[in-house]
Amino acid sequence: MTVPERVVVAPPGPGGCGDYATNIALQLAGAAGQPPLRVAEILRSRLADEPSVTDVVVTGPGFLNLSLEGTASAGLVDEILRRGRRYGHAAGFSGNIVQLRCPAEVRAVVVADALARVLRSQGDSVRIRYDGRPAPEWESLLGVEVKDSAGPHALADLDVTVRPVPAPADPLALGRDAARWALLHPAAHDRPRITGEHLVQRESNPLFRVRYAHARTRALVRNAADLGFEAQPGPCTRVTRHRCSPRSVTTPRARHRRRSPHPDRLARHLVTVADATLPLLPAVLPLGEEKPSAAHRARLALAEAAGTVLAGGLSLLGIDAPEHL
Repeated sequence: MTVPERVVVAPPGPGGCGDYATNIALQLAGAAGQPPLRVAEILRSRLADEPSVTDVVVTGPGFLNLSLEGTASAGLVDEILRRGRRYGHAAGFSGNIVQLRCPAEVRAVVVADALARVLRSQGDSVRIRYDGRPAPEWESLLGVEVKDSAGPHALADLDVTVRPVPAPADPLALGRDAARWALLHPAAHDRPRITGEHLVQRESNPLFRVRYAHARTRALVRNAADLGFEAQPGPCTRVTRHRCSPRSVTTPRARHRRRSPHPDRLARHLVTVADATLPLLPAVLPLGEEKPSAAHRARLALAEAAGTVLAGGLSLLGIDAPEHL
């Protein structure tokens, strides 16, 4: 049987579970002359014996979904809690000077501002040059710097033009946070929606879900303190049909890394983190007469780490992360 030269292992897609998923069984099925599900079951039994694998689930036509456990998960949570909102940030100057150029249009100015924040978090020196004069109220109402920060002959290692599809309407009536989200969440080639939907306090609003998930994690930390226990990174036991997995709610470093600096990708990743976090939260605190255990402390650490990632990501977008909603 021919072994594929390349095996793709990635975070699970819709309908998947665990930490990672792979379609290797589907790749092997043809050469093996067996149905993909049969190949997947054989691989599942072998992988389940690996000490670092805590669970293997077969989904769909034969996808293998793996849940991992070990010191790396606890170490990741511990790193996030130690670094706080600086998690994922570079320690110092990267040596790169980046110049961003954009038209004096409200969406382009906000996108350039958010992009500058992300690049600076990675140690880059960033200057912004505007083609025209931005409206002065954008500085006070949207939190952007409207002064051209690049000199007439500024030298840069990288010169980037920021020109997203313009906003169809003035977003200022939405307020700073909702306006920035409305302009940053869609991909640059998509037309943003400047409507009151960004202000509604319900699950249909992605910004609300992100901020609500963060506020819930902060409330759990306060409630745990009232019960006399604190977060302590460690392995999480299964709490529902969803596995309590640090990787599912905290990586990949909230998309802060240079390989994906676009603000819209960061915004969408925060929604993914929030949606992965919310189902875990009901099992964080002890119920009834139950005493706080190591599992409760580990779940609290995971929840706090997820909240930290959400707050840090929102900060890079120039959006507030309130502790109470």
